Order: sequence, then structure tokens, then C-alpha cells
Amino acid sequence: MNRRIPSALSLAFAILAASAVGAGIAAAQDEPPAQTPKAAPQPAPRPAPKAEKSVTQGAVTVGGARIAYDATAGILILKNKDEKPIASMSYVAYTKSGVTDPSERPLTFCYNGGPGSSTIWLHMLALGPKRVVVGNGTLTPPAPYKMVNNDDSLLDATDLVFIDAPGTGFGRVIGKDEGGAGTPKDVFGIDEDAHAFADFITQYLTENNRWTSPKYLFGESYGTTRSAVLSHVLLTDRGVGLNGVVLLSSILNWNISVDFPQIDPGINIAYELGLPSYAATAFYHHKLPQAPKDLDSFLKEVEQFAVTDYARALDQGDQLDATTRQQIADKLHAYTGLPVAYLLKAGLKVTGGQFAQTLLGDDAMITGRLDARYSGPTLNPLGEEAGGDPLDSSIDAPTIAQFNQYVRETLKFGKDMTYRPQADVFAAWDFKHQPPGAPFKLPFTPNVMLDLAAAMKFAPNMRVMLAGGYFDLGTPFYAAEFEMHQMGIQPELQKNISYHFYPSGHMVYLDPAVLHRLHDDAAKFIRGGGQGGQQTSGPMKQK
Repeated sequence: MNRRIPSALSLAFAILAASAVGAGIAAAQDEPPAQTPKAAPQPAPRPAPKAEKSVTQGAVTVGGARIAYDATAGILILKNKDEKPIASMSYVAYTKSGVTDPSERPLTFCYNGGPGSSTIWLHMLALGPKRVVVGNGTLTPPAPYKMVNNDDSLLDATDLVFIDAPGTGFGRVIGKDEGGAGTPKDVFGIDEDAHAFADFITQYLTENNRWTSPKYLFGESYGTTRSAVLSHVLLTDRGVGLNGVVLLSSILNWNISVDFPQIDPGINIAYELGLPSYAATAFYHHKLPQAPKDLDSFLKEVEQFAVTDYARALDQGDQLDATTRQQIADKLHAYTGLPVAYLLKAGLKVTGGQFAQTLLGDDAMITGRLDARYSGPTLNPLGEEAGGDPLDSSIDAPTIAQFNQYVRETLKFGKDMTYRPQADVFAAWDFKHQPPGAPFKLPFTPNVMLDLAAAMKFAPNMRVMLAGGYFDLGTPFYAAEFEMHQMGIQPELQKNISYHFYPSGHMVYLDPAVLHRLHDDAAKFIRGGGQGGQQTSGPMKQK
């Protein structure tokens, strides 16, 4: 997930640019009027994108069994209420061949997050029939890259539709210059994005006669934010029943993120919920002053400290006495490996970026943000927070290269088109959200927990699978678990949530052993198991 806020420098440039424009207008007003030039001829409108697709056949081996499938790569067109096109969305769907009754075959809609990310990652690294080989906590060797049969594809349990968000993949906003009526504000926003995905899903169900199939959503990162809103929209507005929702590396309440909690003084829970991820990372990099024998029991101890002694200390703020402050700093040092002096100077509060910059700081190295197992040279050894993410260096080039080759050579789609793995939509994104029961969009930090709670209450049989990685500093696992416990749903509905945490990062599937476990847990969930509100997967002992 790529979440950014503008820096002070970029804001200053924006202000200066606006001032320069204003000065230019004022200067122009002092000049004598010039002759109005003849209007340049307007270019002819470009043809609007059209719905199109390519169907090919393939096979994947999962668990020793060969599964033949039809692969459909294509584009669907979204239209407004006046039936004018506003956006195109690309997708790749894999459906098992030879199924006589599609109503008996589960169908799962998959998407990554961002906002502004395509779904190339879940498609090519986790769930699809092909898997790009990348480094597991290490840098991927340079080209030539490798793509192999995905032994842990979910095609054994469900048909899969990988959807690229508007503006990413082969899709784009269709404006007036293409004969459409779309603008970024139609699809770039929490609510707008969810409705765009709802439009896509209902159109796909209709065109492929899959309305009666068991249906699941599988979202990662911001995709979990999307799933909370989307599940409620599909159920209550579109009449689409859902059997379950998979939340991978979840973030529903952005107010508890460890990315920049310092901008919201007095809200200390982000530091508390991020602490277990810091502890797991320090454990992985052998930075703890006394290494515990078992990661699982160690994290339980850290979690208990985080919500008791640590929480009480932070709540006292500037009134915390010196003796207790020192005791908490000593404990944080034992759990994170950060120097006591640094912790005291930080006021016992460390953001995710500060932690990533400081843990390996003696070596001028940083940990990854989305997967803290990865490490790389810091861009600024004297900086307060880590700049960049070593994870990107390992997965971006091989995944994008292999997909561009695969989609054109194997799936026979995308010739003379450009695939956008990521789109910078933040400037246009509307982060205001209208949760169930609110009369209008609320100007607050996004929180979609009410949406998921309302969806679960509307459809009491809908199940939720929560999954995450211990080494994720972007969406800490303990924060995701906390969210599930704060939705205000009945005990019987809480039993519909299952919890699965793994010794990996944000993209838990980058570890092949964890990918296998994720497959088994997700397949069991889709086949109807995995209920009960218990943590059914935990960390493996580190060797």
C-alpha cells in the first residue's frame, strides 16, 4: 500500500506556484490588451475505449492435481446514469474448465490497494496460476526473471477475477476528449471507488451468468478499506449476496496508523498497536538485547504490555513522572532494541518510519516498511524517518516485467496498450466517507469499521477471514485484530471472524512457506471452514 502525505517542501512549492500565477495575472492586467489570436483547431476526439476481451486456455497444478481453466483478459466500461462512459476497468479472470453448474463453483473478486494500485501483485505473486519468483526477504537477482507454476493458486477452491482499480492497469478515466463524461472525481474517492467496483462486479456477474455462484471478496491493504465499504454497497444497494470477505493486511481505521500519528497528539493507540510489529522486527533482525526462544509467546507478552503499562504511561502525557518514564523506556528497549536515550528523546513514541530508520541505523541501513524483513541502504543516514522501501527494489521490476510479457504472449491481450501498475491518485482522491447512518460524507480520518459491521449485521451468515504478517510496519497485525474487536457486533457475529497471522510482511505470500499456509487457510475458508473467532495460524518458530 502506498500512502503519502505532501511534505512541507512540496506544499511550499505549491504556494509559490500559486503566488507566481497570481503575480503573472496582475502583471498582465497592466499591459495593453493584445489582439485576440485565432483559435487553434481542436483535435478530433479520440475514440472511447470499448469493452473487449481475449479468452485463452491453460492449466495449473495445485496439490498434485491438474486444473484446466479458461483465462479471460479484458476491459469493462463503467457508465453513469445517462449511459455515458466514465471509466474503463481491466481484469483477468480464471474459471475452471468443464464445470457443468457454475452456481456450485465459488467466485472470488481480488484486488490490491493503494489507493492507486493495480492488482498485479495478488495476481502474479500469490493467487493466480502463474507465480513470479522474487526474493524472500532478500533482493531478487537481476534479469532474466523466472515465472513458474503456482503450486498454491486458489484455483483449486474458487474461480478468480483480478480487478484493476480505475486509472490503473489497462483502464483509465474516459473524459470528454474520448467521447465520455468521466472525471477523476467520479472514481477517485473512498465511496466513489467502492461504487465503481460494485458496478464492475454486477456487470461481470450479468455478462458471465454468475449471479447464483457463492461469492467472495479478497482485498489486500487499502483493498480491505475498499472491501468494508464495497461489501455493504453490494449487499444493501445492489442485491449481491456475499458468502465471505478476506481481509489481508487490513486497515479499516486510518486514525490508528503508525505512519504519522504525531500529527494527531493525544491519540496514542497507534503507538501501542504498532509495538508488537516493532518487537517482531527486532526479533527477526537479532536486535533484541535478550532474544526470546519463541516469537509467539514473546509477542503475547508485548501485546499485554502495550495495552496496560505502556498505554497508561502514554495517557499521562507530559505529566508522567521521571521514574516511570525511565522504566517504560527500559521496557521498550527490551522489546524493540532501540536505544534508551533515543526512546526518552522521542517521548516514548516512535512512528513506523522512525523505527525503520533507527533499528539498523548503526549500519546506515533501513528496514522495509511493508515488509521489515527486507533491508537496504538508507537514503539519508541523518534523516528522522526512512525514505523509500527496500521491498520495492525486490519485487517491482520482476513482477511488472513478467506480467507485461505474460499478458500479451500468453493471455493475448494488451497489444498497443500501456499497463499501469500504479497510478498517483492521491491529489484527486476524496478521503471523506459517508458511513452507514451518516447523513453526508464526514470530514474525518477514514474509518470504515461501521461499514463492515453493518454488512455483517445485514448478512449474518457472511464470514470474514482476517490475515496479516508480523513484520508489517504499514498495517500492523495487532491494529487489524483490534479493529475486529471494536465493531460493536453481536457475539454470534464475532464467531464469523477467523484470525490468521504469519511470520511474514504486508504481502505475506512473498515467503513461499507462508503462501502455502495462506492458500490452505483461504481454501478452507472458501469451502466453508475456518469459523470461530480464534487465531488459527500463528508464527512459526524461527531457526
